[in-house]
Amino acid sequence: MADQTVNSSAVRRAVILARGLGTRMRRADDTAQLDEDQAAVAASGVKALIDVGRPFLDYVISVLADVGVDEVCLVIGPEHEVLREYAARVSGGRVTVTTAVQAEPLGTADAVAAARDFAGGQRVIVINSDNYYPREALAALAAAPGSALVGFDRTALVERSNIPADRIRAFALVATDSTGHLTDIVEKPDEATLAAYGEEAPVSMNAWLLPPAIFDACARIQPSVRGELEIIDAVRLLVAEQEPFTVVPAAVGVLDMSSRGDVAAVQEALAGIEVRL
Repeated sequence: MADQTVNSSAVRRAVILARGLGTRMRRADDTAQLDEDQAAVAASGVKALIDVGRPFLDYVISVLADVGVDEVCLVIGPEHEVLREYAARVSGGRVTVTTAVQAEPLGTADAVAAARDFAGGQRVIVINSDNYYPREALAALAAAPGSALVGFDRTALVERSNIPADRIRAFALVATDSTGHLTDIVEKPDEATLAAYGEEAPVSMNAWLLPPAIFDACARIQPSVRGELEIIDAVRLLVAEQEPFTVVPAAVGVLDMSSRGDVAAVQEALAGIEVRL
């Protein structure tokens, strides 16, 4: 059971976005040192289930439980029977794990919208299934008042993550006001935007604390230039309507499981991390 000392007003529910197609993970890489089982899961595209000592998703869910979450919803595709089986298998310890289906891969806002019934009118943490966020970052996020996101320090990500610096430069840039609230967020910034924001501007890695209003916002946005319904656009809409979003600063590394070349580094970094489901 979850820690009964957690305050009743604390965030107890989390949504993990696991609908991704895993295109990069499916791609063959002769330089990646994978065992037979890891290669088979990589070929399926369900990267969150790659065994890095145990399934990567075990680590993701365990750290959520560490910060007080006791209900988790995996947003999956209709074809992801293996994730339904996983949810049933790990549910019932510290965390209840269920699934919600995103019928088509229409974007992150559409994926979040699939978890509306699960959220049940409460604030929910929303994170990626292929990232391992440190406990300190998730604890600060869960403790934030109202709505929030983690603003990751770019230098710390370069130094402490397994993510190349050029990829980090492409992450969404976060702008805040003098009170630490979100004023804007720019997906895939160009060089001019990077220069304008400055090297100290934090970035987003899709670690959110979202209010019930997010679901209506997801229904009111239009597809982005990439043709997808983006959670960033739904958040930007709420900010324009005076919903304050606290930007929680975090000078930490984040483990990324996007491609086969990431597996060995992630496995090494997670060695010795205790998992309790």
